[in-house]
Amino acid sequence: MQPLIVDAVRTPRGLAKPEGALHTMRPADLLAFSIRAIFERTRVDPEAIVDAVFGCVTQTAEQGGNIGKVASALANASPRMSAVTVNRYCASGLTAVNFAALQAHAGEAFALAGGVEMMSRVPMFGDAAPHYSERELAARIESMPPPWTSDLIATRRGYTRAQCDGYAALSQARAAQARRSLPMPSMIAVTDAQGQLLLDRDETIRESSTADKLASLKTIYADGAGGLDDWALAREPALGRIDHVHTAGNAPCMADGAAAVLLASPQALARHRLQARARIVAMADACVALAQTGAVEATQLALTRAGLGVSDIDLWEVRDSFAAITLDYIERVRVDLDRFNVNGSSIALGHPMGATGAMLISCLLDEMDRRKLRRGVVAIAGAQGVATATVIERIAA
Repeated sequence: MQPLIVDAVRTPRGLAKPEGALHTMRPADLLAFSIRAIFERTRVDPEAIVDAVFGCVTQTAEQGGNIGKVASALANASPRMSAVTVNRYCASGLTAVNFAALQAHAGEAFALAGGVEMMSRVPMFGDAAPHYSERELAARIESMPPPWTSDLIATRRGYTRAQCDGYAALSQARAAQARRSLPMPSMIAVTDAQGQLLLDRDETIRESSTADKLASLKTIYADGAGGLDDWALAREPALGRIDHVHTAGNAPCMADGAAAVLLASPQALARHRLQARARIVAMADACVALAQTGAVEATQLALTRAGLGVSDIDLWEVRDSFAAITLDYIERVRVDLDRFNVNGSSIALGHPMGATGAMLISCLLDEMDRRKLRRGVVAIAGAQGVATATVIERIAA
């Protein structure tokens, strides 16, 4: 089974603040904007789409009520097209793509995927799950704060604050350079209902960020971390102490954004005489205990299913959780940095949680097209250890 990616689009990432350029749009409207864009670009018959799957993490308030179905209706999708909104934490958007690919394959038809998160309007943790606030419950299910578990990984692996800040500075520099000089054909400019431009470039990049400036920022956690350090050291006394190295500067930037991806079976593509940009070679999910390192296991499983090795992959798009988590991925998977997140990563570009995985599909395809490369990997880890990875192969025009 190798479902096809017909096309993929993404909005620019907006600042997750009231002054952010996308803040005035409702989440459903922003996702609908992306869906309309994929319809217009592909000229697919909406009646041929059998199902739609969308990622969204904080499904409450304006992002509640199966926002994927609401957005589909706003985008004038077929009323006969079903839709579901899924939450695999930060991996939700990529999970949506993989689930939709399975639906396209099973139905020998088209399926729609994507994701949305408007963190300026629906804040992270806004769904108020009890394990977010109840320490005893969180400890029972080992659901610890991602910044702190990232500090734990840094301690286990020996990553220093300087190494984490150095990676963050590299991400900012690469993202700034790409924004200045590279075409991004899959990025769609967002306009309001009156046709006025809201945003046509990623808004979150901090071009002035350097390792020296990042070094001046205060860490998210200090010694003790409110008892979390003792909890970890009771289990791993050999660590001696937990090194707190993560700051707002070497963490993923919160953002607003949406994405849409059209998937198809080979039979559907032939019937409708459309062309595809890529095929999905393999996909995998994984979960690890306590920390956000599961993208390593998901990637390794996806590569095994594809019958490929690391050397067979030309380009990697891997969402930054926190800098130490990314350094762990690079080291354990043995990825060359010159093929990894080459145009910046979530630390610089932002992380609209439910959309990021689907956004990375279009980011990878744009760069693979530009360089005329063959194979790429998208991987993303989320809270409570969940992770998803997808191996794709570009189809030359």
